[in-house]
Amino acid sequence: MSAPTLASARVGVITFPGTLDDRDAARAIRLAGGEPVSIFHADGDLQGVDAVVLPGGFSYGDYLRAGAISRFAPAMDALVDAAKGGMPVLGICNGFQILTEAHLLPGSMVKNDHLHFICREQVLAVENADTAWTNRYVAGQQITIPLKNQDGQFVADERTLDELEGEGRVAFRYVGWNPNGSRRDIAGISNAAGNVVGLMPHPEHAVEAGFGPEAADGSRTGVDGLGFFTSVLASLVHA
Repeated sequence: MSAPTLASARVGVITFPGTLDDRDAARAIRLAGGEPVSIFHADGDLQGVDAVVLPGGFSYGDYLRAGAISRFAPAMDALVDAAKGGMPVLGICNGFQILTEAHLLPGSMVKNDHLHFICREQVLAVENADTAWTNRYVAGQQITIPLKNQDGQFVADERTLDELEGEGRVAFRYVGWNPNGSRRDIAGISNAAGNVVGLMPHPEHAVEAGFGPEAADGSRTGVDGLGFFTSVLASLVHA
Protein backbone atom coordinates (compact mmCIF):
# COMPACT_ATOMS: atom_id res chain seq x y z
CA MET A 1 0.00 0.00 0.00
CA SER A 2 1.39 3.41 -0.95
CA ALA A 3 2.04 6.08 1.68
CA PRO A 4 -0.82 8.53 2.22
CA THR A 5 -0.62 12.12 1.10
CA LEU A 6 -0.80 14.82 3.75
CA ALA A 7 -4.46 15.55 3.03
CA SER A 8 -5.41 11.87 2.98
CA ALA A 9 -3.62 10.81 6.17
CA ARG A 10 -6.25 9.45 8.57
CA VAL A 11 -5.53 9.59 12.29
CA GLY A 12 -7.86 7.77 14.65
CA VAL A 13 -8.87 9.12 18.07
CA ILE A 14 -10.18 6.47 20.47
CA THR A 15 -12.94 7.50 22.89
CA PHE A 16 -13.40 5.56 26.13
CA PRO A 17 -16.07 6.13 28.79
CA GLY A 18 -14.66 9.10 30.70
CA THR A 19 -12.44 10.44 27.91
CA LEU A 20 -12.31 14.26 27.98
CA ASP A 21 -9.99 15.44 25.24
CA ASP A 22 -10.95 13.43 22.17
CA ARG A 23 -12.45 16.44 20.37
CA ASP A 24 -9.40 18.54 21.17
CA ALA A 25 -7.16 15.84 19.71
CA ALA A 26 -9.34 15.62 16.59
CA ARG A 27 -9.14 19.38 16.15
CA ALA A 28 -5.36 19.29 16.49
CA ILE A 29 -5.14 16.64 13.77
CA ARG A 30 -7.37 18.71 11.50
CA LEU A 31 -5.35 21.89 12.10
CA ALA A 32 -2.17 19.98 11.24
CA GLY A 33 -3.68 18.97 7.90
CA GLY A 34 -4.85 15.41 8.60
CA GLU A 35 -8.26 13.76 8.75
CA PRO A 36 -9.38 12.78 12.26
CA VAL A 37 -11.38 9.57 12.56
CA SER A 38 -13.46 8.85 15.66
CA ILE A 39 -13.08 5.33 17.02
CA PHE A 40 -15.26 4.03 19.87
CA HIS A 41 -13.63 1.88 22.54
CA ALA A 42 -15.97 -1.01 21.73
CA ASP A 43 -14.99 -1.08 18.04
CA GLY A 44 -13.10 -4.21 17.08
CA ASP A 45 -11.11 -2.58 14.29
CA LEU A 46 -9.33 0.70 13.63
CA GLN A 47 -11.23 1.64 10.46
CA GLY A 48 -8.14 1.61 8.29
CA VAL A 49 -6.47 4.63 9.93
CA ASP A 50 -2.79 5.40 9.47
CA ALA A 51 -2.08 6.44 13.09
CA VAL A 52 -3.91 6.62 16.42
CA VAL A 53 -4.13 9.05 19.34
CA LEU A 54 -5.21 7.88 22.78
CA PRO A 55 -6.46 11.14 24.32
CA GLY A 56 -6.57 12.36 27.89
CA GLY A 57 -9.32 12.05 30.44
CA PHE A 58 -10.34 9.65 33.19
CA SER A 59 -11.31 6.51 31.31
CA TYR A 60 -13.63 4.33 33.36
CA GLY A 61 -13.23 6.86 36.18
CA ASP A 62 -9.64 5.66 36.79
CA TYR A 63 -11.14 2.76 38.77
CA LEU A 64 -8.68 0.07 39.87
CA ARG A 65 -5.83 2.10 38.40
CA ALA A 66 -5.61 4.78 35.70
CA GLY A 67 -5.88 3.04 32.33
CA ALA A 68 -6.19 -0.45 33.81
CA ILE A 69 -9.71 -1.17 32.51
CA SER A 70 -9.32 0.64 29.18
CA ARG A 71 -6.42 -1.61 28.33
CA PHE A 72 -8.95 -4.44 27.79
CA ALA A 73 -11.27 -2.56 25.40
CA PRO A 74 -11.81 -4.24 22.02
CA ALA A 75 -10.24 -1.28 20.22
CA MET A 76 -7.08 -1.80 22.24
CA ASP A 77 -6.68 -5.36 20.98
CA ALA A 78 -6.50 -4.01 17.44
CA LEU A 79 -4.28 -1.12 18.53
CA VAL A 80 -1.69 -3.32 20.24
CA ASP A 81 -1.31 -5.43 17.09
CA ALA A 82 -1.11 -2.33 14.88
CA ALA A 83 1.47 -0.64 17.12
CA LYS A 84 3.65 -3.75 17.13
CA GLY A 85 3.42 -3.64 13.34
CA GLY A 86 4.74 -0.09 13.23
CA MET A 87 1.64 2.11 13.29
CA PRO A 88 2.31 5.48 14.97
CA VAL A 89 0.48 5.75 18.31
CA LEU A 90 0.44 8.73 20.68
CA GLY A 91 -0.80 8.44 24.24
CA ILE A 92 -1.57 11.74 25.98
CA CYS A 93 -2.02 11.77 29.78
CA ASN A 94 -4.60 9.02 30.34
CA GLY A 95 -3.54 7.67 26.95
CA PHE A 96 0.02 7.36 28.27
CA GLN A 97 -1.32 5.50 31.28
CA ILE A 98 -3.21 3.13 28.97
CA LEU A 99 -0.07 2.49 26.90
CA THR A 100 1.85 1.43 30.00
CA GLU A 101 -1.01 -0.82 31.09
CA ALA A 102 -1.02 -2.40 27.61
CA HIS A 103 2.76 -2.89 27.86
CA LEU A 104 3.38 -0.91 24.71
CA LEU A 105 5.53 1.38 26.87
CA PRO A 106 7.45 0.45 30.02
CA GLY A 107 6.99 1.78 33.52
CA SER A 108 3.84 2.86 35.28
CA MET A 109 1.98 5.98 36.37
CA VAL A 110 1.11 6.59 40.03
CA LYS A 111 -0.25 9.44 42.12
CA ASN A 112 1.59 12.74 41.97
CA ASP A 113 4.11 12.90 44.79
CA HIS A 114 2.22 15.85 46.34
CA LEU A 115 -1.08 13.90 46.09
CA HIS A 116 -2.94 16.76 44.40
CA PHE A 117 -4.40 17.33 40.97
CA ILE A 118 -2.28 19.87 39.10
CA CYS A 119 -3.10 22.11 36.14
CA ARG A 120 -0.46 24.46 34.75
CA GLU A 121 1.56 25.44 31.71
CA GLN A 122 4.66 23.28 31.65
CA VAL A 123 8.02 23.75 29.95
CA LEU A 124 9.45 20.58 28.39
CA ALA A 125 12.81 19.81 26.82
CA VAL A 126 12.69 17.73 23.65
CA GLU A 127 15.13 14.88 24.25
CA ASN A 128 14.44 12.77 21.14
CA ALA A 129 13.44 14.44 17.87
CA ASP A 130 13.60 11.24 15.82
CA THR A 131 10.27 9.60 16.66
CA ALA A 132 7.13 9.55 14.54
CA TRP A 133 5.62 12.20 16.80
CA THR A 134 8.62 14.49 17.42
CA ASN A 135 10.47 14.82 14.09
CA ARG A 136 9.35 18.44 13.58
CA TYR A 137 11.18 19.48 16.75
CA VAL A 138 14.92 19.78 17.41
CA ALA A 139 16.68 17.91 20.20
CA GLY A 140 17.23 20.33 23.08
CA GLN A 141 14.34 22.57 22.03
CA GLN A 142 12.12 23.80 24.84
CA ILE A 143 8.37 23.90 24.35
CA THR A 144 5.47 24.96 26.58
CA ILE A 145 2.23 22.99 26.69
CA PRO A 146 -0.49 22.51 29.33
CA LEU A 147 -0.26 19.83 32.01
CA LYS A 148 -3.24 18.51 34.01
CA ASN A 149 -3.19 15.29 36.01
CA GLN A 150 -3.33 13.63 39.39
CA ASP A 151 -1.74 10.27 38.45
CA GLY A 152 1.15 11.73 36.51
CA GLN A 153 4.20 10.39 38.32
CA PHE A 154 6.19 8.17 35.98
CA VAL A 155 7.93 5.35 37.83
CA ALA A 156 10.10 2.43 36.75
CA ASP A 157 12.91 0.38 38.22
CA GLU A 158 16.48 1.62 37.80
CA ARG A 159 17.29 -0.94 35.11
CA THR A 160 14.36 0.21 32.97
CA LEU A 161 15.24 3.86 33.52
CA ASP A 162 18.84 3.18 32.50
CA GLU A 163 17.63 1.40 29.36
CA LEU A 164 15.37 4.31 28.42
CA GLU A 165 18.23 6.74 28.89
CA GLY A 166 20.81 4.58 27.14
CA GLU A 167 18.61 3.86 24.12
CA GLY A 168 17.53 7.49 23.69
CA ARG A 169 13.92 6.67 24.46
CA VAL A 170 13.29 9.57 26.83
CA ALA A 171 11.29 11.81 24.49
CA PHE A 172 10.59 14.73 26.85
CA ARG A 173 11.82 15.94 30.20
CA TYR A 174 10.35 18.49 32.61
CA VAL A 175 12.23 21.79 32.78
CA GLY A 176 12.35 24.17 35.73
CA TRP A 177 10.22 22.07 38.04
CA ASN A 178 9.18 18.44 38.24
CA PRO A 179 5.39 18.77 38.73
CA ASN A 180 4.62 15.23 39.84
CA GLY A 181 7.79 13.51 41.07
CA SER A 182 8.42 11.53 37.87
CA ARG A 183 11.69 9.63 37.97
CA ARG A 184 14.56 11.55 36.35
CA ASP A 185 12.17 14.37 35.38
CA ILE A 186 10.77 12.19 32.59
CA ALA A 187 7.67 13.68 30.94
CA GLY A 188 7.40 11.33 27.96
CA ILE A 189 8.99 8.23 26.46
CA SER A 190 8.92 6.16 23.29
CA ASN A 191 9.19 2.51 22.39
CA ALA A 192 12.37 1.19 20.77
CA ALA A 193 11.02 1.66 17.24
CA GLY A 194 9.94 5.26 17.88
CA ASN A 195 6.41 4.79 16.55
CA VAL A 196 4.78 4.74 20.01
CA VAL A 197 5.11 7.82 22.23
CA GLY A 198 3.46 8.64 25.52
CA LEU A 199 3.58 11.80 27.62
CA MET A 200 1.62 13.36 30.47
CA PRO A 201 1.32 16.99 29.24
CA HIS A 202 -1.28 17.90 26.59
CA PRO A 203 0.02 19.05 23.19
CA GLU A 204 -3.51 19.15 21.76
CA HIS A 205 -4.23 22.17 23.97
CA ALA A 206 -1.43 24.21 22.39
CA VAL A 207 -2.19 24.10 18.68
CA GLU A 208 -4.09 27.29 17.90
CA ALA A 209 -3.07 30.89 18.47
CA GLY A 210 -5.39 32.61 20.92
CA PHE A 211 -6.09 29.47 22.94
CA GLY A 212 -2.69 28.10 23.90
CA PRO A 213 -0.21 28.95 26.67
CA GLU A 214 0.66 32.56 27.32
CA ALA A 215 3.58 34.18 25.53
CA ALA A 216 5.94 36.63 27.22
CA ASP A 217 3.69 39.54 26.22
CA GLY A 218 0.66 37.90 27.87
CA SER A 219 -1.08 36.87 24.67
CA ARG A 220 -2.26 33.28 24.44
CA THR A 221 -0.35 32.54 21.27
CA GLY A 222 1.43 29.32 22.24
CA VAL A 223 1.21 26.63 19.54
CA ASP A 224 4.13 24.45 20.62
CA GLY A 225 1.95 21.34 20.66
CA LEU A 226 1.14 21.44 16.95
CA GLY A 227 4.49 19.85 16.12
CA PHE A 228 3.32 16.49 17.47
CA PHE A 229 0.63 16.31 14.83
CA THR A 230 2.60 17.75 11.93
CA SER A 231 5.38 15.29 12.85
CA VAL A 232 3.19 12.23 12.50
CA LEU A 233 1.71 13.45 9.23
CA ALA A 234 5.22 14.01 7.88
CA SER A 235 6.31 10.55 8.98
CA LEU A 236 3.30 8.99 7.26
CA VAL A 237 3.80 10.89 4.00
CA HIS A 238 7.48 9.94 3.84
CA ALA A 239 7.05 6.35 5.03
